[in-house]
Amino acid sequence: MLFELRQYRIKKGKMKRWVKYIEDVIIPFQISQGMVVVGSFVAEEEDDLYVWIRRFESEQERKRLYKKVYDSETWNQQIKPEVDKMLDRERMIVTRLFPTPKSVIH
Repeated sequence: MLFELRQYRIKKGKMKRWVKYIEDVIIPFQISQGMVVVGSFVAEEEDDLYVWIRRFESEQERKRLYKKVYDSETWNQQIKPEVDKMLDRERMIVTRLFPTPKSVIH
């Protein structure tokens, strides 16, 4: 099992719009394709920081789901253009995490 901790910086003045879009469009779409979203967060003291966590059973599943989501017509023609208006991709950080034996999240 592996997790992705995805840290995004949202363009100035776009956070409210971003949260609505990711919760109403992006997360439901990704879940419909088989992704597991563990959590979605905004930072208390950084008004441009959005964090979310996804879980994958294996590297093979991650690769399969990435292809299914990010190569899709829906992603490339509808979702990605909207994401690009709000997300500062240059400052995006994706960290892959593996749970330790005592982790309550598996």
